[in-house]
Amino acid sequence: MPKLLKAKPQVIMKNGKPNAVIIDIRDYQNMLEKLEDKEDLADLQKMRKGGLHFRKFDDFLAEHGNAV
Repeated sequence: MPKLLKAKPQVIMKNGKPNAVIIDIRDYQNMLEKLEDKEDLADLQKMRKGGLHFRKFDDFLAEHGNAV
């Protein structure tokens, strides 16, 4: 498995305890993408377990006051 961070993070201390971390912006964006992918996969797995339910588009529009 490839390393998640390309650059070494910088830990900011406050009162002798770790308080924040500075990471490269590309590493941060990469972490966000991976997190979103993981959340999407979890949502997809929930959908597959629950089955799919469809309704007519006209019914959806009527329910939402044609605001779409």
